[in-house]
Amino acid sequence: MQTLTNQILPGQTIGIVGGGQLGQMMTLAAKEMGFAVIILDPQADCPAGQVADDQIVAAYDDQAQIMMLAQRVDVLTYEFENVDAKTIEAAREYTWIPQGTKALRIAQDRLLEKQFLVDQQLPHATFEIVTTPAELIPAVKKVGFPCILKTTRGGYDGKGQVILRSAMDMEVAQQLLTASVCVLEAMVHFDQEISVIISQNSAGQQAAFPAIENQHRDNILHISICPARISAALAAQAESVAAKIATQIELVGTLGVEFFVGHDGQLYVNEIAPRPHNSGHLTIEACDFSQFATHIRGVCNWPLQIPQLWQSAVMVNILGQHWQAALTASRQSADWHYHDYGKVVQKVNRKMGHVTLLTPAVDETLTAIKKTKIWD
Repeated sequence: MQTLTNQILPGQTIGIVGGGQLGQMMTLAAKEMGFAVIILDPQADCPAGQVADDQIVAAYDDQAQIMMLAQRVDVLTYEFENVDAKTIEAAREYTWIPQGTKALRIAQDRLLEKQFLVDQQLPHATFEIVTTPAELIPAVKKVGFPCILKTTRGGYDGKGQVILRSAMDMEVAQQLLTASVCVLEAMVHFDQEISVIISQNSAGQQAAFPAIENQHRDNILHISICPARISAALAAQAESVAAKIATQIELVGTLGVEFFVGHDGQLYVNEIAPRPHNSGHLTIEACDFSQFATHIRGVCNWPLQIPQLWQSAVMVNILGQHWQAALTASRQSADWHYHDYGKVVQKVNRKMGHVTLLTPAVDETLTAIKKTKIWD
């Protein structure tokens, strides 16, 4: 057994930049292990702040306050990839940041992400870089319709992108280019979307979760199913790709890799997210270690092993328009594991919580969920 050194121990303090639901579930995992947690988030009543030991109320780009956070903690991590990499790098003067910024920089910039996939010879959709509106037409000729124009920075849950199905969509796409350099991707004709969650510590030990099948609505994750209903060979290939990515980006903590399963039966890497992933929320109940526990173990340099899946699981996101009905149903459903993120303001398409169901019969469970009509 490998002896690990330079570990963070119970009683020491973890700092988390970002106080949303990912930060909340990271905090809960950390508190179970005996760590203190300080959050930095601009919202005073943020989900993570409700369960942490303390919170610094400040913007994510407030360098002075992030330096203050760094001086108060023994290790620093983040809940999402849109924190400023330069600021995180500067904070290394004051505290241990085992994640570094390599993964952060790659995930923040789709151009760097695409180049990384090319360099590592990983499967990906055909793409072109488009820097000006004048370059869009020749790029579309190379990539072909249908295709997707995405900003290189920012954007999530479908934001910062335009689908081009014909020449009639070019005008809207050109408007996106006036604000940002973009990546034009061929649209992959896929049968399924899947993700692989993988964690790694500073010693290079990895913990890969079983592949998860995902279904989206309006570019927002709707439902996740674990294990994904794909062949064992394809699942093994996806896990192998995720493991290679984790190694090459020098991952510490948890990473989500999103894939398309094409009509041709091939895998295509869609996105790399260097943090716990929405699809992995079901690991809280479905596995012996959740993706949040393995993230905390990773950044604290504790040992990792392959997580065990106790039972097949289905997770459904609760958005603002579903919240009241989902709460009512959860109160009357003994097998619904209900999670509420504590967000005060309900908005359409805002993630308010999720429910997870463990099941020996996935198809029956999916049918039962549909019959509730909560998500119609």
